[in-house]
Amino acid sequence: MFITIFVVLDHAEAVARRVGEPYGTLVLTFAVTAIEVSIIVSMMLHGANNPTLARESVFSTVMITSTGVVGMCLALGGWRHRKQAIVRQGTSAYLAVLIALTVMILILPTYTQTTDPGTFSAAQLGFVSTLSVVLYASFVFAQTVRHREDFVEGQAREVPMRSASHESVSVAALLLLSGLIGIVMLAEQVAASVEDTLVAYQVSQADSIVGALIAGLVLMPEAISAVRASLNNELQRGLNVAMGSACATIGLTIPAVAAASLLTGRGLTLGVPSADAVLLVLALLICNVSFSTERTTFLTGMVHIVVFFTYVFLTFVP
Repeated sequence: MFITIFVVLDHAEAVARRVGEPYGTLVLTFAVTAIEVSIIVSMMLHGANNPTLARESVFSTVMITSTGVVGMCLALGGWRHRKQAIVRQGTSAYLAVLIALTVMILILPTYTQTTDPGTFSAAQLGFVSTLSVVLYASFVFAQTVRHREDFVEGQAREVPMRSASHESVSVAALLLLSGLIGIVMLAEQVAASVEDTLVAYQVSQADSIVGALIAGLVLMPEAISAVRASLNNELQRGLNVAMGSACATIGLTIPAVAAASLLTGRGLTLGVPSADAVLLVLALLICNVSFSTERTTFLTGMVHIVVFFTYVFLTFVP
């Protein structure tokens, strides 16, 4: 599976370089989101009803991207280049969408009154899912059409794209699709086996561990791509990949999982526990502080990494 992930990464970067920014980052983002949706839905239908798996996977994705991946980009990029520039308008847009979707989907269900705490009614779930799709679609429109310049680093506009024939790009896209299908099939087997093992040994945090595993596996191509971009002094591109993944996960994965839940009649719990809510708010607050200036340093990244390790530790020792 790891070999397939690295192969997919190479093909995704080939396609991304050909179509240019910010379209290139969307290629990998949509691909990884499709993987996560497939795995979560298959795991929901695997064995007994598992209402919290989608929540744990999405929560893990947000925490891994906003603290782990972003932290590695800022720390390693800052260590190599001392200071790196970002486009405040673009990062602020990412953060605004992420905050709105995260609070609305992962925190708000705990305080609604129609159903049990942590859950939405069918009407609420459909309403929130529709708003999520509309908001994410608006964000993609702004990123690719209306305000495209806000998501492209200044120096990236001056770097000429490497020429590639139409045939080579088509082959890379076909191989990318084939690799993604392979990752889905392999990840489903890995996640299902891990879930069965944790249940057999009566591990109390089985859902959290499986959710973190799913998020970690599917985010690996994006994480590597983002860190590579940061090391190449293309920090904005790295942040586009990392933050775009978090936004797409909530904006697209939750509506797809919600549709599956409504169609199959299986319960869906979205509200995170209080401890996870504190970590989530902390991660978003740190992102807001880090992206408030136009330059980042090694220290900025270390703050994110510390929060990431806190999340990992509390996943196994709640």
